[in-house]
Amino acid sequence: MASPQKRTYLRPTRDAAELMGKLIRLARRERKMTEEDLAGRAGISRRTLQKIERGDLKCEVGLVFEVANLVGVKLFGDEDSANLSRHIGRVDDKLALLPKRVRRVVKVDDEF
Repeated sequence: MASPQKRTYLRPTRDAAELMGKLIRLARRERKMTEEDLAGRAGISRRTLQKIERGDLKCEVGLVFEVANLVGVKLFGDEDSANLSRHIGRVDDKLALLPKRVRRVVKVDDEF
């Protein structure tokens, strides 16, 4: 079996993960929470929390969102459940207007 290749990420992706991790760490410290406290509330190990705070891109996005919410980091600007629901509705409306599938454009060479 071939060994898996190391996944590479674009710079903006790495920067966004690093920023999210630092925002989580800042919010945790401002709330005077220990790593153990936050990890326990999130139901994860302290090691996983440390990876999230370092911006490790291999952490599950759901865990990152959950930890961010626990310490009060806003994920999509001014959020509350009503705003998120409205935003989801707007995106659903836009998706409904687009084709269900995207297909490659096949160029036909019809020059004789």
